[in-house]
Amino acid sequence: MSDNDDRDSLKILVATDNHLGVWEKDEIRKHDSFVTFEEILQIAQQQAVDLVLLAGDLFHDNKPSRSTIVRAIDILTQYTLSDKPVAFQVVSDQSANFVSRRVNFENSNFNVGLPVFTIHGNHDDPAGADNLSAVDVLSTCNLVNYFGKAALCGSGVGKIRIEPVLLKKGNTKVGIYGLGNVRDERLGRMFQTPGCVEWARPAGSPDCPQNEWFNVFVLHQNRVPHSQNAKNCIRESYLARFLDFVIWGHEHECIQESWEHATSEDKSFSLIQPGSSVATALSEGESKKKHVVLFEINRERYRTVNFPLESVRPFIHDNVTLQDHVEVAGEDSEAITAFLENKVEYMIQKANSRAVGGRDTMLPLIRLRVDYTGFSTINAQRFGQKFVGKVANPHDILLWHKAPVRKAKAPGEVSENASLTEGIRPEALDERQIEDLIAEHLQQHLEILPEQDLANALHNFVDKDEKQALHDCVRAALAETQTAAAADQEAGATGPEGDVDAAVNAQIQHRRNQQSAQATTASAARILPSGPSDSALPPPNGTAAMDEDDDMGVLGSSSSRPASAGQGRAGSRPPTAPESARGRQATLGEAFGRSGRSTQQVGSSSRLSTAASVLQNKQGAGMSKNLRC
Repeated sequence: MSDNDDRDSLKILVATDNHLGVWEKDEIRKHDSFVTFEEILQIAQQQAVDLVLLAGDLFHDNKPSRSTIVRAIDILTQYTLSDKPVAFQVVSDQSANFVSRRVNFENSNFNVGLPVFTIHGNHDDPAGADNLSAVDVLSTCNLVNYFGKAALCGSGVGKIRIEPVLLKKGNTKVGIYGLGNVRDERLGRMFQTPGCVEWARPAGSPDCPQNEWFNVFVLHQNRVPHSQNAKNCIRESYLARFLDFVIWGHEHECIQESWEHATSEDKSFSLIQPGSSVATALSEGESKKKHVVLFEINRERYRTVNFPLESVRPFIHDNVTLQDHVEVAGEDSEAITAFLENKVEYMIQKANSRAVGGRDTMLPLIRLRVDYTGFSTINAQRFGQKFVGKVANPHDILLWHKAPVRKAKAPGEVSENASLTEGIRPEALDERQIEDLIAEHLQQHLEILPEQDLANALHNFVDKDEKQALHDCVRAALAETQTAAAADQEAGATGPEGDVDAAVNAQIQHRRNQQSAQATTASAARILPSGPSDSALPPPNGTAAMDEDDDMGVLGSSSSRPASAGQGRAGSRPPTAPESARGRQATLGEAFGRSGRSTQQVGSSSRLSTAASVLQNKQGAGMSKNLRC
């Protein structure tokens, strides 16, 4: 793109997963996320971009501390407010696009020179009775333009409508579709069910044909499964065929080059995965170089330029297998300690050699994953004390693990768990998610409580700090089962009075049949051809008209070797399992210990009919047994 095309060039700086406030209680790392976020906005100013686009997880916590919110407001105020004119226009219905119902740079009470557009992620998603998040606070302060907060409606799996933010700069027309984080399992079923995902497209006109819009989609979801029991992720093949470019948030590993996904023989869209701007977990994917992406669009052409982030704390991740080193004896703890000390010292030197820009005083992050099969371990805490003042994480330098024991199989025999172990990154075996623990320990024992409802309640309880989530889940499941059982008894469908077991079993079977029917519908959708179907909508006053497009995308596995993106750039193959840092975790015992108190509250407050009371007594006893780890 030449300088003469600057009037038509829309320059967007793309960043994602900033996680402001992560490690705020760590005296060494508490400023990391803010320093890097400030560097991102400095790059935006230096490159004179038109806007900054954030793909979710601006905050690390659903309810960030007051100091985190104040510091975020301070940084945004410093870099986004100025007298610089904004060179593009928003021509779509702003009341449908933005939470604030108006883009902030059109507010005459604020001088916004650098607009920031953002969706929410899984860490800062809306919660509570008012469905608000910390991003709503920044939106109300006119510091960010919060979009992609789509309302889920309809019965069953639900329905969602995705509205684009239509931008015009000169002769360049860009539609940015945004979708904040939705639970992967539910959104995956919606994409697989015809008519559940509705895309609104600009209506064509003689002056502005529909194909002149460059369509960008920004989302915050899992792109690949990250654990053995992961039920769903959003496949590239789920997305609409008319898209030209996809910006993928939530995955923390930075993939520097874009790649293409073919939607048909003559149509494809490009994808980028910028990755997080700060390490939130000590995983291998987080140790790769962090970047932000300058995304420049000129009519139907575009280019991407990576800018490395220099303020990120150095992070070295390595793996070692003790069996590969003959100088280490199995029970010689001193020899093992000496060997690991030398290995860590070498990693520290390697990290310090990467220091740039006078940041050599920044202590590095070091993570050594040790396969100790056939050896004894040493005290990791005592080992880390030797590196206090040398590394930023002295207490968790070492991660012990053993190689999985595999049983000998007869020729041609296939392991039942083969599908679970293939394609899983090593770190996924060390992370224990609440959903995985439920599926592993309780799936065969839960009767009254639906597994997915309990998983959602635990997610809200742990990640969103909704203290009533478990209480409400148990109460709703009890009420549904009790009402159905009482109705069946009154109708005489369950035998003699007082026999509630048959009524309970009937309700459980009914629920299982519903889940089976939903799974069958989703499976059937996999073989149904689908395509965009447009129907014109009346244009809103003073805005660009929209078309509705119900587009599912043809289902299938992601290309094992995606083609390189166009524009003469060599694309790189995305790894089969990029790293994804996780937020706060709760142990199963802690979560269910709290759920036990919620169960007691339900039992003490219920006043039902005689049949329902008998049911509740039996249910309470069964629940205490079923919820035991």
